Amino acid sequence: MTCTHCGTPLVTGTVRLRGRIVLLLLGLALAAAWVLGGGFLHDLAEGLDRSRLPVWKLTVPLVLVAVAMVAAMRRRTEPRCPACKDPVWRPLGVREAAHPARRAVLRGVGVVVAGTVGGFAAAVGRNRGWIRVGRDFFGREPELTDAPTLDPAWKEARIRRYRRLGRTGAQVSDISMGCGQLRDPAVARAALERGVTYFDTAPDYSDTASERALGEAIRGRRQDVFLATKFCRAEGHLLNETPVPEIIETVEGSLRRLGTDYIDLIHIHSCDRLDRLLAPNIHEAFDRLKAQGKVRFLGVSTHTPNLEEVANAAIDSGRFDVLMLAYHYGMWPSFGHILAKAKANDVAVVAMKTLKGAKHTNLAPFRREAGSYAQSAFRWVLSNPDVSCLVVSFAKPQHVDEYLAASGTELTAADEARLRAYDTLVAGDYCQPHCGICLPSCPHELPIHDVLRYRMYAKDYGWEREGMRLYAALERDARQCLGCPAPCAGSCPHGIPIRPAMLDAHATLRLPLRA
Repeated sequence: MTCTHCGTPLVTGTVRLRGRIVLLLLGLALAAAWVLGGGFLHDLAEGLDRSRLPVWKLTVPLVLVAVAMVAAMRRRTEPRCPACKDPVWRPLGVREAAHPARRAVLRGVGVVVAGTVGGFAAAVGRNRGWIRVGRDFFGREPELTDAPTLDPAWKEARIRRYRRLGRTGAQVSDISMGCGQLRDPAVARAALERGVTYFDTAPDYSDTASERALGEAIRGRRQDVFLATKFCRAEGHLLNETPVPEIIETVEGSLRRLGTDYIDLIHIHSCDRLDRLLAPNIHEAFDRLKAQGKVRFLGVSTHTPNLEEVANAAIDSGRFDVLMLAYHYGMWPSFGHILAKAKANDVAVVAMKTLKGAKHTNLAPFRREAGSYAQSAFRWVLSNPDVSCLVVSFAKPQHVDEYLAASGTELTAADEARLRAYDTLVAGDYCQPHCGICLPSCPHELPIHDVLRYRMYAKDYGWEREGMRLYAALERDARQCLGCPAPCAGSCPHGIPIRPAMLDAHATLRLPLRA
């Protein structure tokens, strides 16, 4: 199109400039999503107090995307002549002028979709290490620790061995009680009567109900209990910048719920980063509480992507008396150096997550082996002399008999064979936590770990509807495996035959729901 006055070709110089502005805004939005949104998701995954998290970290990238959308939707300026500079008020042409509003809307929608998807990918990508941890440790977990049959020999089982808890000097039961699922004080009372001395709870377990139930259970027996809780509220763990008086008030709330005037051990809970491990306000509050006789020892619990870094820094700091770490058979093959280092510094190690998501349904054909899997797992953990004790959740009376039967017993060749057999048995099903080695090999970027987990829900846990529902919600499913050359084959260090397992998952999870 040319100028009607002088015949010079018309130009629309502002179009290129606006496109650059939109790209710049989208780039800023993605950077903000990585830095701010990723930080927010990390805080959420780490379990920080939900009511205190800075929501503005999510707002900033969204605002930038919205501004980019507005810029993309603005109507083009009228073409001007570079020679005479006069505006030309003619239509831009049939294709350009036919649907200008629709074109503007489509540009805006495209920017929103690109910004939202890219921002989400950036925020999640920064925290990809949490994905593997979260599916095993923080998701909805069934009650898998029950033995399918109860051995009469377990009846009235008692603690038979106590170990020194590092430099605290306390002698604690080798098998100790986690109260994450505690609702009934009678369960904790029964464990106490059978010799359990170490009890672990937290304000964010069941919205403070765990602390209350434990407090009721130990009433009149406080002197027989080594009591551990966490720096947190019902809404989550305390933020680094929480004022010192507020931290002290929060701990005093735990004291009231537990019905005691002192706590033996208080943890910085589920810690994944050094700034939180060494937060000045937390440490100042601890020092004040210790001086007042309200707390005795400091610990850190971690089962997060940066476990080794956090554990090493905690030992090196000289501030921590106890480490509560994820530790079980087949996990952390190079983890021994941390336990040995803790032992050398007289820092106690309390093992947790010791059952590694045991699926008794997989052992159902071997009834005796299925019944003793928990004891074997416990014996393996406790066979390491650098472990002071293990903590496992007791939720019902059966657990008192089943778990305490392993106290004071030695690891046998039969135990190790049983644990190896279990790992072999689930090799085609169970994705080990903290792995993800196979994911980069998939050309379709399938969430292999999620698909196999949903198959596990349906086939092993009996959660057919839940597994099918979650599978149906995936953006891409295992149908992609049908014509794939399977570059994932052999990539699993635990021997999972990925392509056959994925196809089996698809066949299982696409079936009609049963009534």
